[in-house]
Order: sequence, then structure tokens, then C-alpha cells
Amino acid sequence: MKTIKQKEIIGKNKIVETPTKKEIEDTEIKKISAPETSQEIQKVSGKQTEEKETKKEKKKVERVKKEEAVVNAKSLPISTKFSIALCKFVKGKKIEKALADLEDVLTKKKAVPIKGEYAHKRGKGMVSGKYPKNAAEQFIKLLKSLQANANYNSIENPIIAEAIANKASEPHGRFGRIRRKRTHVTLKAKEKKR
Repeated sequence: MKTIKQKEIIGKNKIVETPTKKEIEDTEIKKISAPETSQEIQKVSGKQTEEKETKKEKKKVERVKKEEAVVNAKSLPISTKFSIALCKFVKGKKIEKALADLEDVLTKKKAVPIKGEYAHKRGKGMVSGKYPKNAAEQFIKLLKSLQANANYNSIENPIIAEAIANKASEPHGRFGRIRRKRTHVTLKAKEKKR
């Protein structure tokens, strides 16, 4: 619906058009939203930057620097015996070195020393060993996560201080015939002390 401008007659032969309500509102909005002088522009922009800074300060939460990075994995579908051996294999190493060693385990260039009745393998101080593929793949995922946690906590030169593998509850497989293997693994990395 269009609004028609009203015409007022003032005196003899003088006709003046009066603005409509919408036109009045539009001119007021233009005056408010568009500052005319450079000083007004600076004031408006200054207020906007102050508002943004206060919002950032409210959002900014002080992070407490942690001294260690932790990864907890529950009920991994890997052997507990292999997990214990891999924990001993990884403990005390830098994360990058441990990842490289586990890659060598996957390509069967390096064996993991395992106690028990296993075949002899070549290597320094190795009596018997294996190449636990599934467990090594899971440990690679965990070590990458541990490295990301260490980076987030700004830990320089992280070394794996703790590596613990525990037996988890073993659920029945399909049709209840087989008990599945499950293991809890905890890895902690701390900054290397000089």
C-alpha cells in the first residue's frame, strides 16, 4: 500500500508537500547510522573496537599450563600381552622415535621383545620377539594423539614417562562362542629434564 504525500496550502497559491512517516523515519535512520564528520566516524569505530576487545576478554579463559599430556584408551581390541610388551618397548623414548620404531615393527624391520615361548629374533638384548601388527597400529594412533596433546599443552621435547596396559573386560563374541580380547592403555608424556 503506497502512502500518498499530503499537500498543505499555506497562504495564497503556496502548496507545500509534507513528508510521510516512513520518509521521516528513513531520514532519522540515515542520520544515526551514517555519521557526517570524521570525528563522529572515529568515535563510532572506537566504540566498536572497545566492544570487540571486551568480548574477547570475556571469552578468553586463562589456560593453566600442564606439565604432562595424557592419553587414556579403554577397551582396545588388542592382546594384553602384546600391549604390555609394546608399553615396555615405547617407555622412556621421545614420541617421534617411538612412532618411527612402531613403523619399523609394521614393516617387520624391528621386532618387539616379548617374554615367553616365542622364536628368537635378531637385535640388541633380544631373546625372543614378535611383530604385533594390530597392537602396533593402535599404539601409533595413541602416540599421535599423545603428541597432539603435548603440543596443545606446550610441552617441549616430550618423553613417554608412563605406559601402562591393563586387562579389560572380555565380551563374548558372536553367538557367545569366543571371548574377545580387550585392553585398557594409558600413556603419559612429560617434558624432558636436562
